Amino acid sequence: MSEVKIREGETFESALRRFNKKIKQNGILSEVRRREYFEKPSVRRKRKLVAAKKRRVKAG
Repeated sequence: MSEVKIREGETFESALRRFNKKIKQNGILSEVRRREYFEKPSVRRKRKLVAAKKRRVKAG
């Protein structure tokens, strides 16, 4: 769970920016988007296969 404590004299906007940055770094937002809908195991396997092929082409 990500948590940001507001520092003394810090504005809400800057604390919110720090929070959003922390969320992005931890990958929480992408995880939530990925789990938003149920994904069948066959679709998950196919998506992972396509991603692996893209990585291989990019690397080599």
